[in-house]
Amino acid sequence: MQLEQRIKSELEENPILELVEGEDFDESFDDTDTDDSQSDDEFSLDDYLNDEDIPNYRLAANNYSKDDKQVDMPYSSGVSFHDSLIEQLGLSNLKEEEELIAEYIIGNIDEDGYLRRDLLSISDDLAFHMNIEVKLEDLERYLAIIQDFDPPGIGARDLQECLLLQIKRKKGKNSTSLAARIIKDCFEEFTKKHYDKILKKYEISEEELKESIDEILKLNPKPGSSYSNPMGKSNQVIVPDFLLDNLEGELNLSLNQKNVPDLQLNSTYIDLMKSYSGNKIGATKDKKEALTFMKQKLDSAKWFIDAIRQRHNTLYVTMSEIIKFQKEFFQDGDETKLKPMILKDIADLTGLDISTISRVSNSKYIQTHFGIYPLKYFFSEGLQTDTGEEVSTREIKKILAECIDNEDKRHPVTDEKLALILKEKSYLVARRTVAKYREQLGIPVARMRKEL
Repeated sequence: MQLEQRIKSELEENPILELVEGEDFDESFDDTDTDDSQSDDEFSLDDYLNDEDIPNYRLAANNYSKDDKQVDMPYSSGVSFHDSLIEQLGLSNLKEEEELIAEYIIGNIDEDGYLRRDLLSISDDLAFHMNIEVKLEDLERYLAIIQDFDPPGIGARDLQECLLLQIKRKKGKNSTSLAARIIKDCFEEFTKKHYDKILKKYEISEEELKESIDEILKLNPKPGSSYSNPMGKSNQVIVPDFLLDNLEGELNLSLNQKNVPDLQLNSTYIDLMKSYSGNKIGATKDKKEALTFMKQKLDSAKWFIDAIRQRHNTLYVTMSEIIKFQKEFFQDGDETKLKPMILKDIADLTGLDISTISRVSNSKYIQTHFGIYPLKYFFSEGLQTDTGEEVSTREIKKILAECIDNEDKRHPVTDEKLALILKEKSYLVARRTVAKYREQLGIPVARMRKEL
């Protein structure tokens, strides 16, 4: 969106720059004469700067084709996460100073619903910034009030307290009661999945333990996220920079320019400058200054239009080479067809600097008939199979993810076993490398994947 804002800013600041409205871009006027004597007493800039004389169609842009469906974009509204807590605080019948203290505590609760700062630091802040002296036990009392607010688990200082606050609100069942005891007294064993220790401590069956764990897994580790728009933040919408159509096997790439309108020079100002330039006799000081101003704006407008064109060209050339390199993938979206590709490969093909390719790949998206992808998705290192064939590390990661998805959760597959599975598929990958890829996929070690 930065480019759209920059274009809007340039249009507001430079009167010679305007949107293209179905007219050819006019670059025919290129006056390089900087003689300040070019002026004409018969012309007044006021005659040409009145918006009331400009038709409405010149002040608006429509970048949609007749086949595009134009719809109004919905806007989300509602009470933010912190506003909700403040509203509930107003129902707590606290005195004015007590409410100020509680409100300060709420202000320190993060978007996940946790109070990350310790109460001693909050006490110091209140004394220093608000001149309010408050004891730690009183802060504990105010925090306990907040922890009774919705959503359950709010105001917890760690995950254990968060889960405990939630489980205490559930109606008493045997599994719920046991779940509360596990969270309170065996939290470390639970998080490390040392289920045998829990079974031994409480002398329960695996079925009873499984029911209690199921109760715990229903709890929300981030209660603040239960708000669709936490902290009043707006949801991010990805607008693809490229559009790729597959027309009977032929790939057709285009830039998505619905939000980046075409620009041109304002013909009114161009005609005015031509008139001023053709009348050098009797030029007044005001007209000299006006012509100098317009020439500066003309140079600025031409530079900006050229910069936009160069940007479009850089984007198009870069994406075109990526598509050529990964053509098999773009035909049907099969990840196994992605080839190893690094920034230098595309830099060599385009003749552009690696830093330019890096900027493009890290911030742009392409829409295909099988989904929207960030450009950096198509870059990966390569490995060789035992037959010497080079494959993308992304293919290796996909195989690892599939193996782990299909494993017996009572006996998860270790990294050593995963390395052997890859070897059977002709991929020579060391156990240490398997562990690195697994971590990059956000998958925990085998022990942490164990289930009853």
